[in-house]
Amino acid sequence: MVVLFSLLCAVSLSAAQSQQPTPPIRISVNRVNVGVTVTNSTGHFIEGLHRDDFQLFDNNVEQPITDFLSIEEPAQLLLLIESGPAIALFSNNHLRAADALLTAIAPTDRVAIASYSQSPQLLLDFTPNKAQARATLQNLNFGNGFADLNLSSSLAVAIDSLAPLPGKKTIVLLSTGVDTSSVQNWPLIQQKLNTSDVRILAVSLTGDFRQPTKRKKLSTQERAQRTQVKEVFGEADKWLTELSHATGGRAYFPKSTQEFAEAYAEIAQLIRHEYSLAFAPPVADNQLHFLKITVKRSTFQVDHRQAYLAPSAN
Repeated sequence: MVVLFSLLCAVSLSAAQSQQPTPPIRISVNRVNVGVTVTNSTGHFIEGLHRDDFQLFDNNVEQPITDFLSIEEPAQLLLLIESGPAIALFSNNHLRAADALLTAIAPTDRVAIASYSQSPQLLLDFTPNKAQARATLQNLNFGNGFADLNLSSSLAVAIDSLAPLPGKKTIVLLSTGVDTSSVQNWPLIQQKLNTSDVRILAVSLTGDFRQPTKRKKLSTQERAQRTQVKEVFGEADKWLTELSHATGGRAYFPKSTQEFAEAYAEIAQLIRHEYSLAFAPPVADNQLHFLKITVKRSTFQVDHRQAYLAPSAN
């Protein structure tokens, strides 16, 4: 098995191999690659587009597209699943959602599985073996986690672990959206999300819990509790949307088996198809530059990562 998640499961090995501090890695960037997905109002990927159909803007200034490629290839996706005793109530939703995803993706797509509470833990390395993936999911124990649910920091670790992997990379996040990560680390995490070539597709697992109650009358305490739950998960929904959007991904909030199926049918397309655009960074100022990509004369939805870090002049 090829171990791809060194930051998840080989930290101690790396430390043993070198006692010297690792110098910072500096890369001279003379071309920026951006993966782009284009979909219509029903979520279907738009095929057949060409370089001239796109416009690319760096800090609102249009840049010439130097390279263009339409990519369709087997997907590489990390299924990252929220874990811990605080969400044992949603365990059936986790398994239903994960199994629906495995059913939707193609036989040649490769999947890895990790869970997170305080930090991500690799459970299965990349494999096309869906039976092995299902067995891993069936053995998930949601009582082994911690009360902390460090969502954004766990995503940052997973993105770092996927960085050396060539080709298209996607994290499919199954989560409530609740995050206890330190706010002090958010600026660095946000920059990592904005500049990474890993796309996050988030699926909320709390749809059933937020369905209207079938009871005719609630007590004052029950109404207050339901109001509080709606507020908490409302904020969690916004957070899932922000985290996924930063990487050029999407967030889904299915409330039924049918909506889960529709979400995963769309995800199965997005993880296999994209347009790859490249351009030369206009300046070497070592600053964060924001990207905007549009398709001319269309109302299609265009998704891509939000930024890149320009090279240094030195």
